[in-house]
Amino acid sequence: MIAFSKANTYFEKLNTCLIGLSVDSNSSHLAWVYDIYCKTGIRVPFPIIADRSGEIARKYGMIANDVSKTETVRNVFIIDDNGIVRLILVYPLNVGRCIPEILRALQALQVADENKGSTPANWVPCNPIILPPPQTFEGLMQRNSEIEKNRNGISWYLSFKNPEKCKQISQ
Repeated sequence: MIAFSKANTYFEKLNTCLIGLSVDSNSSHLAWVYDIYCKTGIRVPFPIIADRSGEIARKYGMIANDVSKTETVRNVFIIDDNGIVRLILVYPLNVGRCIPEILRALQALQVADENKGSTPANWVPCNPIILPPPQTFEGLMQRNSEIEKNRNGISWYLSFKNPEKCKQISQ
């Protein structure tokens, strides 16, 4: 909670709202948030949903049945404006989440969507993205010409371009 609270401004710069979810009660959340504030001076700037019945946690596969029938594992869901789950990261209870990787993955999704392409392995913000392959023979020939001229690919099926907008947002 502390790490996400510290990184909240980075998520806001990416037009992303954080929401916490726990099977604990609202009173428990208030005590937890207050304890964090008292001990660290950090305010949790986003809502935490009290899922006492565990209904939401079960629907999203957040209960680690091999560990506990009620305790949730540490999940991260990136859900787009249309309510589509775009990314799920599942961390065991004994492994902390990696905020820089979550920010990188969020940026990769946004850049790929904005540029109608995909990000290669180990992509970092502002690096080139992969263009989708052409759908016609004419497109293939044009792509090969562009690659020859610009040296921006390996072949018609694997070529790159720089993202139109570059946001260097990292923690």
